[in-house]
Amino acid sequence: MDGDEGCSYGSTNGLDSSPHKPSQSQSPSCNAVDLGDMSFMMVDYIKDAMKAMDMMRNHHMLTDVVLEVGAELFHAHRLVLAAASPYFKAMFTGGLRECDMNRVQLQGVSATVMARLIHFMYTGRIRVTENTVCQLLPAATMFQITNVIQACCDFLARQLDPSNAIGIATFAEQHGCTELCRKANQYIERHFIQICHEEEFLQLNCVQLITLIKKDELNVQAEEEVYKAVIKWVRYDEDNRHVKMEHIISAVRCQFLTPKFLNDQMTNCDVLRKTPACREYLARIFKDLTLHKKLAVKERTPNTPRIIYVAGGYFRHSLNVLEGYNVDDKTWHTLDNLTVPRSGLGGAFLKGSFYAVGGRNNTQGNSSDSDWVDKYNPAKDQWRPCSPMSVARNRVGVAVMDDLLYAVGGSEGNKYHNSVEFYDPELDQWTNVKPMHTQRLAVGVAVVSRLLYAIGGFDGTNRLSTVECYHPENNEWTMVNSMHTQRSGAGVAGINHYIYVIGGYDGKRQLNSVERYDTERNTWEFMSSMKVARSALSVTVLDCRIYAMGGYDGQNFLSTVEVYNPMLNTWEDGEPLSSGRSGHASAVCYQNPNCQLPAKECLIKDRVLP
Repeated sequence: MDGDEGCSYGSTNGLDSSPHKPSQSQSPSCNAVDLGDMSFMMVDYIKDAMKAMDMMRNHHMLTDVVLEVGAELFHAHRLVLAAASPYFKAMFTGGLRECDMNRVQLQGVSATVMARLIHFMYTGRIRVTENTVCQLLPAATMFQITNVIQACCDFLARQLDPSNAIGIATFAEQHGCTELCRKANQYIERHFIQICHEEEFLQLNCVQLITLIKKDELNVQAEEEVYKAVIKWVRYDEDNRHVKMEHIISAVRCQFLTPKFLNDQMTNCDVLRKTPACREYLARIFKDLTLHKKLAVKERTPNTPRIIYVAGGYFRHSLNVLEGYNVDDKTWHTLDNLTVPRSGLGGAFLKGSFYAVGGRNNTQGNSSDSDWVDKYNPAKDQWRPCSPMSVARNRVGVAVMDDLLYAVGGSEGNKYHNSVEFYDPELDQWTNVKPMHTQRLAVGVAVVSRLLYAIGGFDGTNRLSTVECYHPENNEWTMVNSMHTQRSGAGVAGINHYIYVIGGYDGKRQLNSVERYDTERNTWEFMSSMKVARSALSVTVLDCRIYAMGGYDGQNFLSTVEVYNPMLNTWEDGEPLSSGRSGHASAVCYQNPNCQLPAKECLIKDRVLP
């Protein structure tokens, strides 16, 4: 009986052999195999045969067709051409007039490129260079030589650069190379900040520009970068392009520009002076923002790796660790340590950098509250110091509003703060604003519709249920409805027009309860509780889900992570921290593709609370 099981013999001199399986009456041992019945595979046969055919082609031996390309003549074998190219197969076997022609004239390809393609058909080898790829790919596409098409696409994908990515994407689309087009467009999205300074970007037509800047996946740290790119494009040919500004500006998500930036542009931008309709459009957005109206557009969700950063914390002593959790491959990575150990710190991402704010260094022989602020650069995996706050703040609440970093409450020794200040990264400077009505340690903070909310905390005597709201326009705090439960050290996160307050400590025990505040109705309601009670946890938002990480349950420092789905009002277990801790900070970054880490609906609006 025929088969390919039984004893096998190693390949010798390019020969693969295997005996046929013995019959049922034979012993299965190797000695009983019939060595007179063996199968052989000559591994070099095809290569040697093609090499011989190529030699015969070069000497015009047994060739049966001549390809005429311009002034050049190429002798070849119909069989080889038809086997390598569906184009030639259809030409020679499909009943076309070329079937009976000994000489075929080809159009739309140069003699140099045709020589390379014929060489490939006989040898399987092709050399792709910057000088030839733009001629080689269209010719390979015309002749449907898929291996050469793939080689050209692989070559171009490796050449992607800010200076050529738009051209490669256009070229790939023109020739139906969908995978190369996808890779090039993804590169454009991820490297938009670099690409918008290149000549190819400035040469885009109006429709192409609008298509690009409309993409959700555009990787920008602030919408201001998209706006500035549009202004740069208009100024490249201002006489002809400023009239198109009205159509383009609506593709920029101007609702995410800050009122200060909008006001500056309406006052000083020379391009806007020539387009009154654009100034009026921006003025309406400015009004909506300062009235704190709900945004009608969604935030961008860059098509880049997503990292949850976790910094510092407390486990028997303050920690100096910084770790990154890659959400896509569910792995933790150890990054550059904090400059000093810190617990009770706040953390936030602002314009591509992670900020660690305040906290306490509680280690053996040292217990000091900190006014330090450090900035982490993910691309360099490196910390550097920023200007310190006006006062030390342990267990501080931190949030980002209008591209400014707010530090709320906290304590310095036995002094509990009601003071609030913000940091401007452009100036490396802190500025105090109106203090809160109440001193708040371990306060929860969140930003919704450009309003900063300070929730709960500890005033030195009582755990608080009260909530106050900061209006940046008039520099005032107003009281809103209180929570149902007094709590400090809770995790707080904002999603859409809701604020979720998770866990915490009520003065007697750690809590697992969750309350949700509707900022439009000024009402609170209980939601599904966590599985584990915890305080001094950190929370962060990604993909419209809330990650509640670590904390203290009254006896143990927790490494467990729970993930909340607000659509289903359910909790599920997440990937645990690398070790138990409380009083740590965390935030999400849509990572720069050049980061040290192998680093979409919601962009983070919350900050971690110790």
